[in-house]
Amino acid sequence: MTSATPTVVGPFVKATASGQQDACVEVAPLSHGGRAVRDSKDRHGPRLHFGPAQWTAFTDSVKTGV
Repeated sequence: MTSATPTVVGPFVKATASGQQDACVEVAPLSHGGRAVRDSKDRHGPRLHFGPAQWTAFTDSVKTGV
């Protein structure tokens, strides 16, 4: 099975609560419905890619505090 690397299809954004700080996490949508995450201090550095189910599980956990 071949797995193509998903492409970022939208802008990277950070939480509005972070204000003008540079030490933030930025998130962008991926072509397969998942999300890419990067460090705002190193925009050309490594990115983490999460599939749709992984991202949903993560955000659900954050919302419920689990």
